[in-house]
Amino acid sequence: MATALARGFEASQETDVGPTISFFDPSPEACANFSESISAATLLADAAQVVATADIVFLAVKPQILPAVLDSIAAVVTTDVLLVSIAAGVTLDVICGRTGSDRVIRVMPNTPCLVGKAATAFSPAQGATATDCAAVQNLLDSVGITYQLPEQCLDAVTGLSGSGPAYIYTIVQALCDGGVAMGLPEDVALQLAAQTAIGAAEMILQTGLPPQQLIDQVTSPGGTTLAGLKVMHDEEISATIFKAVQAATNRSIELGNS
Repeated sequence: MATALARGFEASQETDVGPTISFFDPSPEACANFSESISAATLLADAAQVVATADIVFLAVKPQILPAVLDSIAAVVTTDVLLVSIAAGVTLDVICGRTGSDRVIRVMPNTPCLVGKAATAFSPAQGATATDCAAVQNLLDSVGITYQLPEQCLDAVTGLSGSGPAYIYTIVQALCDGGVAMGLPEDVALQLAAQTAIGAAEMILQTGLPPQQLIDQVTSPGGTTLAGLKVMHDEEISATIFKAVQAATNRSIELGNS
């Protein structure tokens, strides 16, 4: 996720020319991959040095190890730096408590930020100013759409849009597999499936119509779409996706409580 965000920020030219992105990762392989992906990135000696020299620090680590990372940087965290966490489930109270700073913003992005199509939400702690929120929103808006929400909503955001790309990829793969089974070349089937997903999403966003109304527009009595939708209804596809969002949301809550 760190690489996806940084590449998005870099591509959007929201950062100044020059090595304005610095980073640290304890994994040499991860450092090499990040440096290869982000042309302006500067590798520093450790996480504490990143915090001590930056204005905004993105804490892009797994939620299970974030507490240890916070402990390692607490001594150099001051109100001069804005901490931005993208660790799923780890609450603002935990981050503020371990660092001694409440100038913190919790963010839930998703990987389509890599292509400028992210769906992101964020929530600020008490010490994050309106200027801080505007700065983070400006960065995040450069790679997609962004909403400021109460923190209690972020677990649901994680379950829906944070994990959501994987659900959509699963649907696209299933569409592709179905097309191949019905005689299409695999490369053509995949392109048709992916473009259909893009087009359907754009119809929702551009028309403002509810999905059910758009479903009705493409469904004719006794037609092909109705035949396909009947199978999806019988197999409870909608209910399965609903449950997937619930399960991912609940897992985010569990991570926050662990």
